[in-house]
Amino acid sequence: MFSSSLMEAFITSRIIPVQLPCRKLSSFSADLSLRRYPCRRGSVSIMNHHSRLLRPVTASVQPQELSALGREGNTFPSKEVLDIWRNVEAVCFDVDSTVCVDEGIDELAEFCGAGKAVAEWTASTDCYLRAMGGSVPFEEALAARLSLFKPCLSKVDEYLQKTPPRLSPGIEELVKKLRANKIDVYLISGGFRQMINPVASILGIPRENIFANNLLFGKSGEFVGFDDKEPTSRSGGKAKAVQQIRKGRLYKTMAMIGDGATDLEARQPGGADLFICYAGVQLREAVAAQADWLIFSFEPLINSLD
Repeated sequence: MFSSSLMEAFITSRIIPVQLPCRKLSSFSADLSLRRYPCRRGSVSIMNHHSRLLRPVTASVQPQELSALGREGNTFPSKEVLDIWRNVEAVCFDVDSTVCVDEGIDELAEFCGAGKAVAEWTASTDCYLRAMGGSVPFEEALAARLSLFKPCLSKVDEYLQKTPPRLSPGIEELVKKLRANKIDVYLISGGFRQMINPVASILGIPRENIFANNLLFGKSGEFVGFDDKEPTSRSGGKAKAVQQIRKGRLYKTMAMIGDGATDLEARQPGGADLFICYAGVQLREAVAAQADWLIFSFEPLINSLD
């Protein structure tokens, strides 16, 4: 269950997306009203690790106006925040719109021909929730969206073959530096292992350090659902995953890096000590306002490590 502040972040946050010309992104946020800020933008090439080059992706840089975030100065970390970051023993990353520039379920739905249907379901549900001030449990929302296109095993395999991961600029360098400093790295996502495994392989992250959902298929490869035993299959799952990691590995300090309310939720007793909001793909204002450190690229994190 979300706390009141997290629920407010989830329901009321405005989102400022990056325009990706390669494939259209649709955000499954709880608020689709967008407010654009004047930004300095540049074109960056995302490396295709499967032998062909993807087209350039337009990535956002820091918006020129930040006063609306309501927490002036968290783009400049305090000494305490920097000390925690420099002494962190494990870092957990969200995947969609953080490690990767897109949202996995949106992309898979689009590939299966159901992108419009999923976007319309999300839009209508969000409008109702805003009007009623309620929320849909994550597991129900995930099941509802998957039911609109029911991806079979062969379709998922085809998607993975034709759509290699599109990594956010700088993430490979950051993970490489973390690992060189003997800092453990985890991927924690409400997305699917089938789509995250290739990302982990590129970044050199062991499979046992992935906490994500798992699509289930029948004997003939037909879609039958998802594994509801995964902690990330339920509301509050990312926070539970971080707590589970910390308890099992006895880490003294941990950080969570992501863009959404469920990532912010991981910063709690027994979980992450630090929440770093990555807004290089999309800026969720209410989430960013509550972050210990707001970044628009991974460069500040890379440069602050010894």
